[in-house]
Amino acid sequence: MSSQPEFGQIPSAITNAPGVPVIRNVNWGGLRTLYVKEVRRFFKVQLQTVWAPAVTTLLYLIIFTLAFSGRGRGAVMGVPFAEFIAPGLIVMGMLNNAFQNASFSLLVGKIQGTIVDYLQPPLSTGELLVGLTGGAVTRAYCVGGAVWLAMLLWPGIHVTPHHLWAVLWFGTLGAIFLAFIGVLTSIWAEKFDHAAAVTNFVIAPLTLLSGTFYSVDRLAPAFRTISHLNPFFYIISGFRYGFLGVADSPIALGSVVVIVMDVALGTVCYMALSKGWKLKS
Repeated sequence: MSSQPEFGQIPSAITNAPGVPVIRNVNWGGLRTLYVKEVRRFFKVQLQTVWAPAVTTLLYLIIFTLAFSGRGRGAVMGVPFAEFIAPGLIVMGMLNNAFQNASFSLLVGKIQGTIVDYLQPPLSTGELLVGLTGGAVTRAYCVGGAVWLAMLLWPGIHVTPHHLWAVLWFGTLGAIFLAFIGVLTSIWAEKFDHAAAVTNFVIAPLTLLSGTFYSVDRLAPAFRTISHLNPFFYIISGFRYGFLGVADSPIALGSVVVIVMDVALGTVCYMALSKGWKLKS
């Protein structure tokens, strides 16, 4: 028998009763489309979104290595100073770009009046959040990969991972963490100045003061305690463990802290998106 409807017969998918969803589970097609859109958006200007941050991060490595060479900073935690800061610089570039990508998505839609392109398609709140976060994590790994390749080819620096699982684990958790912060910023902000303020007064200080360029064990007890309250510290410490095999904090503790922060921020993002806060007004 033919599976095609007879002439004049309406397909059953069209005759569903009002309110009965046609897509009953995950809208994989819509989720894939949103993810591809987010990736293509930053990849069209990859010179600015991928390669420029990689060059900037490499310049950090060169400048700090030259500045501290010959001043009693030959080794930190038993490894050369350049190899100590290299993993921190890689994940710092990943975190910053995950935030930049996620904080731009909904904000530019609100400013240009195209926010309906995100809200009108048949995507659930969870699918929308996963698509936005997935694009940000992908950009983070593109930047991290570019920085790692540049450091791998740089003479005198060894950045071969000792524990690849830790690199991927903390890199992914950290990118998701900053992606959620970016989504919240994109929902809250009303102009690009608001997003820039979060970058300059929240993200940049927390990343720079998280043990990227120093070991927190050398700090005074009060400042060491403050550093341990910074979630970026656990991300960078765990990521560094993946390359060097040493860390400033227990890996299990860092994993728990970052997972708890990811779950908390993800919940807040989900609630804000589901209620349409500052999106549907």
